[in-house]
Amino acid sequence: MIVKPMNLFGSRAEVIRLFLFGLAFQLAVSGSIAAQSTDPVANQPPLMDPQKEITLALSACPISVAGKAAVYILQPSGYVKAREGQNGFTAIVQHLLPTSVEPLCMNAEGTRTHLPQVLKVAELRAQGKNFEEIKRFMDDAFAKGVFQLPSRTSVDYMLSTENVVPNDKGVVQPFPPHVMFYVPYLTNAELGADIGPDGNPTGAAFVAREGTRDATIIIPIATHTGASHPSADSLTGGSR
Repeated sequence: MIVKPMNLFGSRAEVIRLFLFGLAFQLAVSGSIAAQSTDPVANQPPLMDPQKEITLALSACPISVAGKAAVYILQPSGYVKAREGQNGFTAIVQHLLPTSVEPLCMNAEGTRTHLPQVLKVAELRAQGKNFEEIKRFMDDAFAKGVFQLPSRTSVDYMLSTENVVPNDKGVVQPFPPHVMFYVPYLTNAELGADIGPDGNPTGAAFVAREGTRDATIIIPIATHTGASHPSADSLTGGSR
């Protein structure tokens, strides 16, 4: 994978706005999510064909890990496991907003620390909880140690060419493949990121939500090509 200059993907300002709003699931960063409909049904992402969802989830992964990654799919009550993993990686299609589509592929540390949060948010949303209720639950769960911050390198691959994520106004739109490294409380200064006078990144990597528990190193990359990802038809074993 080759890191490409950020201006290949649009203006730097737009890049930073997108990442600050929606590329990770943490709900607290978005005031626009709070303005979602109070109708529980309206706040549910539409269910996908299971085979298509599995294939989409795996498209987030590097080819080297996709074939043995665990896979989750969304059901009316939340996510269920469609395939057991053999390499510590997990593929899942996250929906920060009901209309967004965010295929993720987490390494073992991400599976340990990030995946439980994604699963719980979907479960609470399926129960009809609104934004404020979910936010309070998640903040309380972190305070009580139910959810943990990464203690080792936590990586989320988002290599799919079908990413559709919210911008700073809550409008979903396509976004290019990228990789995210969770490093709690990291700052751009500590990373040595190249930040312009307008506060936007000018280099190949930067920290979104810097200085917070959700601090994330973002590395946009070129569209990945090569061998096809495993399709749903090739999956064997596991449980649903």
